[in-house]
Amino acid sequence: MRIAHLANFYGPTSGGLRTAMHHLGAGYLERGHEVLLVVPGARDADEAMPYGRRISVASPILPFSGGYRVIIRLAHVRRLLSAWGPDRIEVSDRTTLRGLGRWARRRGIHATFFSHERADRVLAALLPRPLRAVVPVRALAGAHNRGTARRFARVVCTTEFAAEEFARINRPSERIPLGVDLEWFRPERRSAAVRGRHAAPGEDLLVMASRLSREKAPDLAIEAVRILVANGHPVRLVCLGTGAIAREVERRAIGLPITFLGFVADRDAYANLLASADVVVAPGPIETFGLAALEALASGTPVVANAASALPEVIGNAGVAAAGTPEGFARAIEAILERPVSERRSEARSRAEQFPWDATVQRLLGARALARS
Repeated sequence: MRIAHLANFYGPTSGGLRTAMHHLGAGYLERGHEVLLVVPGARDADEAMPYGRRISVASPILPFSGGYRVIIRLAHVRRLLSAWGPDRIEVSDRTTLRGLGRWARRRGIHATFFSHERADRVLAALLPRPLRAVVPVRALAGAHNRGTARRFARVVCTTEFAAEEFARINRPSERIPLGVDLEWFRPERRSAAVRGRHAAPGEDLLVMASRLSREKAPDLAIEAVRILVANGHPVRLVCLGTGAIAREVERRAIGLPITFLGFVADRDAYANLLASADVVVAPGPIETFGLAALEALASGTPVVANAASALPEVIGNAGVAAAGTPEGFARAIEAILERPVSERRSEARSRAEQFPWDATVQRLLGARALARS
């Protein structure tokens, strides 16, 4: 079978979406399928990758997005797909690529939509606060989701949180969680040397792996550190990631024990740091899965997540769901740090082992998916 996966907001510094596309592509290849990824790029490119053939389409940067690109040459994409001849397409995008569902349906091609974010939460996060009370966010999101569901044969959501807005409009969806690389992310990477490079003796090491954008609410982690320090708790927060409000966040952190490393491209360094942390903080209130949090659990590190997001579904008892306030996050971090280290690390790894990528790939290819051809 030939499977094409298309997405926007994919780039060198993107996180969960890029990781998911690569692991799904590799999983399909292992099962004998052909894989094509179509993504935006600075220039046109056609490359053979370990996870399939990747075609980059020269695309403009979306203003105020932190450098993300969006495909606008849709006729070019349709020609690429027609020439390649997919049996199935998967679309991880709510913007310019959404119309490919209808294009596929007209040609008898099975089309799957991946809901990687909730339309209602994204709209609310992007609106200025005074407008949130007057703009009919739920109605607009519902109309968008009804249009999406009409275009695609299959809607896949990674959590019940993500599926909720489709259930609200009586449109069916399948819940298929993403996975984690259990071989790469593992507790054995925990290192005193790594801890020593980032935290002083006696400091608890916190890590936030998140894009620094307003909807990710990184300020919750920054202000939680301020509270912990004021309470006499010695901590060090290391922030991994960049984004549109990076400078604003860095200014807010002046005078606090916070280090900004930017986007960490070295996968070894990233995995070692996750495993060496005491707590990973995931403040985003609109996350529909939170792959970085799952990578932390696989590394043996518990997670403090925003209770308003989908992450409580993912982390289970291997962390704490915090109220979306700095005080709530500070209390949750303290609660985890009070637990015995061996206990909290064992629970984290056990939880992650319930999410192997192999299971995700198998479920996507099974059930309603087409038989291998």
